[in-house]
Amino acid sequence: MKASDGFSRPLPTLLMLICMVISMVLLTWSLKSLPVGTAYMVWTGIGAVGAFVLGIFIFGESATPLRIAAAALIVSGIALRKLAEGSLSISRTQFYSGLLRLVSARSFR
Repeated sequence: MKASDGFSRPLPTLLMLICMVISMVLLTWSLKSLPVGTAYMVWTGIGAVGAFVLGIFIFGESATPLRIAAAALIVSGIALRKLAEGSLSISRTQFYSGLLRLVSARSFR
């Protein structure tokens, strides 16, 4: 988006639009085998870290230790979410019944 200069440069604008369409197609494709939360988290993480890396290498943005740590936290959060995906899975019915018990117990105190 930055290279398109506010959508005033045709070639970078076209390239950005093509990349956006490809990104949405890949997200849709990943939803065939991943839960929505995981797929969306990975998709946004790739976008955030990808923009960070491209900003450094293409636009000369700073790579301070704090920015690198933030990107590493995003990547580690995605990895942790993927690892935790199967370890504590409950059904939708179990979730809602537990939530209902919690709400009803709190409302009568």
